[in-house]
Amino acid sequence: MTRTRSRYAPDHGLTTRMVTTMFLIGLLYVILVGVLLAVLRGAWPIILIFTGGLFIAQFWFSDRIAAFSMGAREVTPEEAPELHGTIDRICALADMPKPRVAIARSDVPNAFATGRGEKTALVCATTGLLRRLEPEELEGVLAHEMSHVAHRDVAVMTIASFLGVLAGIVTRVALWGGFSRSRSNDPVGIAIMLIPLISAVVYCLSFLLTRLLSRYRELSADRAAALLTGRPSALASALTKVSGQMARIPTEDLRKAEPYNAFYFVPAFSSKESLSRLLSSHPTLEQRLDQLARVSAELARP
Repeated sequence: MTRTRSRYAPDHGLTTRMVTTMFLIGLLYVILVGVLLAVLRGAWPIILIFTGGLFIAQFWFSDRIAAFSMGAREVTPEEAPELHGTIDRICALADMPKPRVAIARSDVPNAFATGRGEKTALVCATTGLLRRLEPEELEGVLAHEMSHVAHRDVAVMTIASFLGVLAGIVTRVALWGGFSRSRSNDPVGIAIMLIPLISAVVYCLSFLLTRLLSRYRELSADRAAALLTGRPSALASALTKVSGQMARIPTEDLRKAEPYNAFYFVPAFSSKESLSRLLSSHPTLEQRLDQLARVSAELARP
């Protein structure tokens, strides 16, 4: 049977951005593979097998790898009754299948969702988050994470990040493989020397595209969660509390969490001067709170 839509508020702006991002990412992918095929003509079967295999692996296994890397461990209702109870309430409100539920042992207060779709989705909360939030605040955070699943932007981010991974690998192989040592007066050598440059440009463009989408999808998830639960103030309280607690977390723990910022409810920064703030995967706290204030006013109207 075909799944019906959930009760999460649709976001046409998010849908448009996801389609646009996927189109541009696909175009960059075609350009990168086309350059590789044009320059390394004799190796086209290896190139196609490599890029195709890497794409399949990225799509099918990246969510599991990410969950494993972040220490997520699935828990049963008996092991975490309050967490499962909150997820059950959100599923009932949203009319969507229950995802797998996990806990990560980390003092960094955060949550994340992974999965290619509703059937493979996993929602995880850290022990630091569970210890610090009140029940209604936790519900707001988990509703935010489940909106990523309902809107399918988790799957889009998984696919979109593939090109950056591929371009990064090609750049490293080209540099380490000595491509740059080819004879400069040889047309083939000049073409091969361009591979690292083109790959680096593709990597930067794909990185910027995914960052732009990521910031918008976080605002979309905040709004959808606030409308679904009817308590934007609880989500705003959770955002303020979690962001404030980040300053008290040991720097070493924050550094371990930083590589997975795109997945998290709130990004972890190891320092206030971190470059991640300039190229953040999330909007600022002020932007998120301002939007929740508008949603609150919207819900208060008769």
